[in-house]
Amino acid sequence: MLLRHINYFLAVAKHGSFTRAAASLYVSQPALSQQIKQLEEGLGAPLFDRSGRNIRLTDAGEVYARYARQALQDLEEGRRAINDVQNLSRGNLRIAITPTFTTYLIGPLIKAFHGLYPNVTLSVQEMSQDRMEKRLLEDEFDLGIAFEEVQSAEIESQTLLLETLALVVGKAHPLAQVQAIGLQMLSEQSLVLLTSEFATREQIDRYCRQHDVQPRVLMEANSLSAVIEIVRHTQLTTLLPANIVSDRDELVAIALAPSLLQRTAVLMQRKGAYQTAAAQAFIELAHSTAKQFEGGAIFSGL
Repeated sequence: MLLRHINYFLAVAKHGSFTRAAASLYVSQPALSQQIKQLEEGLGAPLFDRSGRNIRLTDAGEVYARYARQALQDLEEGRRAINDVQNLSRGNLRIAITPTFTTYLIGPLIKAFHGLYPNVTLSVQEMSQDRMEKRLLEDEFDLGIAFEEVQSAEIESQTLLLETLALVVGKAHPLAQVQAIGLQMLSEQSLVLLTSEFATREQIDRYCRQHDVQPRVLMEANSLSAVIEIVRHTQLTTLLPANIVSDRDELVAIALAPSLLQRTAVLMQRKGAYQTAAAQAFIELAHSTAKQFEGGAIFSGL
C-alpha cells in the first residue's frame, strides 16, 4: 500500500465527492477512483457508500480514516524530526496564543528567541483556547499559551505564570491616581469589556458572580486593541492583565483589593508529541521571560 492511496482516500472522505477530491489533488477522477478501488481491494472492505447523491464513509471507512490520519500525522512528525537541527542553526516553530498575551508577553519573548536563534522560522497565531486545543491535537501547532482550564485529556500543560487582572483606566480618568479599589467601587464603574468569545471575559464574569459584583458594561468589543483604544479616549474603564500598562504611558492599572482577580497561564502541547529542539528552547525561554511578569509586576509597590 502506497502513501498515495491514503492521501486519495482522505481527500474523498474530506470532500464527500470523487470529483471535488480529484480536483483538489490535481488528478483525473478515473485515476482517483482506480486508486480507491485498489485500496478497498487490498483492505478487503468497502470504504465508501456510493449509493446516495453524496459519497459517505462506511463503518469500515470511519475506522480506517482515524488510523490513516494518525499515520499521516506520525509521518509528518518523522519528517520534521529528521530535519530538526539540534544546534538550532535552522528549524521552524509553530506557536498559538490567546489574545491577551499579545499585549505584553509575546513581544519580549519573541524578541529574545529571535535574538538567540535568528534562523529559526516562527509562526505565531492568535486564537481562542478551544480552537487552540483542537489544532494542537491535529498537530497544526507545536505549543500553545493559554490558561489552566485545559479541556482535552490529550493535552498536557505546564504552569507558566500567575497573571493578575486589574481595572485599567486612561491617564485622564478620575481614578488614575488611585492604587487600589474595592468591589463596591468596581460595581460603580462604567466598563468596556471583551465579548464572551474570549476566555478573559468568562473569567471576569465568574469573578463578578463569586464576589456579588454587578458590573455596568456599557460597551463590548471583540478586539483587544479596540478595548484599549476606547479606554484611552473615553472615561470608560476595563478589566485586563495589569501588565499591559507596562509600556503604555497613557494607561494606568488599578489593583482590585483585597480580592485579586488572578488566573494561571500555561504552556500546552499534545501528549506524546515529538518535541523539536526549537520547542524545547522556546519553553525554557518562556519560563525565564514569564518571571518578570509574574503576578502583575506593576503592583510591586503596593
